[in-house]
Amino acid sequence: MRMKASLFFLGGTLVLQGVPDSFEAPPPFQFVHNRWCCEAYHYPALLSWLKENKIRNQVPRWQRLKLSLHDPREPHDYQLEALATWLEADKRGSVVIPTGAGKTFIALHAIKHVNASTLVLVPTVSLLYQWYVVLTNMFQTEIGVYYHAEKRVLPITVTTYHSAGDMIAEHGNEFRLLICDEVHHLPAKTWGEAALMTPAPYRLGLTATYPEDSEQTGERWRLDDLLGPIVYTKRMESLLGQQLADYRTQRIRINLTEKEREEYDATYAIYTSYIREQRLRSSHGPHWLQELFRLSAYDPRARQALLARQRIWEIIEGCQEKLSMLEQLLREYAQERILIFTESNTLAYNLSRQYLIPAITHETGVAERKHILESFQAGRYRALVTAKVLNEGVDLPEAKIAIILGGSSSKREYIQRLGRILRKQELKQAVLFEILARKTIEESKVQRRHVPKKDC
Repeated sequence: MRMKASLFFLGGTLVLQGVPDSFEAPPPFQFVHNRWCCEAYHYPALLSWLKENKIRNQVPRWQRLKLSLHDPREPHDYQLEALATWLEADKRGSVVIPTGAGKTFIALHAIKHVNASTLVLVPTVSLLYQWYVVLTNMFQTEIGVYYHAEKRVLPITVTTYHSAGDMIAEHGNEFRLLICDEVHHLPAKTWGEAALMTPAPYRLGLTATYPEDSEQTGERWRLDDLLGPIVYTKRMESLLGQQLADYRTQRIRINLTEKEREEYDATYAIYTSYIREQRLRSSHGPHWLQELFRLSAYDPRARQALLARQRIWEIIEGCQEKLSMLEQLLREYAQERILIFTESNTLAYNLSRQYLIPAITHETGVAERKHILESFQAGRYRALVTAKVLNEGVDLPEAKIAIILGGSSSKREYIQRLGRILRKQELKQAVLFEILARKTIEESKVQRRHVPKKDC
């Protein structure tokens, strides 16, 4: 082969140039638009082939760094174990440890070991700024941020999964290490493409809730392919009372009032009759709800069933006895910092007005959210109510009571909410209260959830 043959990075792909017209490139290359190319994430697997065929490697544009850790804390034994297993796995794979157990600290030490340009992907803007602060403090260097109007790419850069595609298309070969925080989001079709587009040979995924196989099928990506396998796992129970606060969970069951029960039963009948008639569960399996959404766009009865489903959850979440129990818990734990989780913005705002406590939803601006969280940690606010947005990526070690009024039945959401109160602060025990309405779909959903419980 001619010596001028080379491989270069272009818009998230690797492209061969200077090869003879008769040349047949092996998989994963494909001949597209009169040239051989493949997704950039195949880069590590091609290195030996490039060398054997004397093809010039023009892909890497990452920099070597001289980083120092500006943090006196020593890693815990399990953090050192996680880092060691990742290094032994050729610096590829995911670390699965509980919320509050120091995933970010492991990643910071991984960056120091690699000592080269690093890109951090996160799912939310809150996490983006949290990582920016942590990285700046740890390495005492300028950190790049690529989001919205702020597009500054530096040797260590943080961006969101949503913004990553555009940035990686232009700068993907400038990073040797890719870190994906809350990596259970990555299998999503559009977000996973970010990992496909970068040639970064070193990859680290971080999560407390690794996605099930069923969440990595169909049009969704597999994390093993994008980042490598799970290299380290630590169960929550092994850290309780040491690195994590000890905790207990308590399910409190309440009844609907007579009027609420009457409306619930009538609304439930509308909802379930359509589901049964259309046999959505048997015909579409786990995707039956997506099919209901699709049908509701043109079928009036499907639309009616969908609205009935929404109303069912409004009745359950905002029922009279639930709110009475919430008020009782607020009085009982008046001296503690409390997080209240709801499913809907409407209820969050209603509770905020009723009890004069701040609410954080997806509508809350960055500056206002920062003020609320800082005031909560400083003790100026004793309680917060939120609709979903504090499920992950927020450090609130002062919070020791969580009250769930509503939410999905997923194991991931439950563990994430529990994780908000498990960061160790003094010797206080954390308590998670889950208030359930008897003889409703809420009870059956929760019973199908398999999570570690410490009920009392």
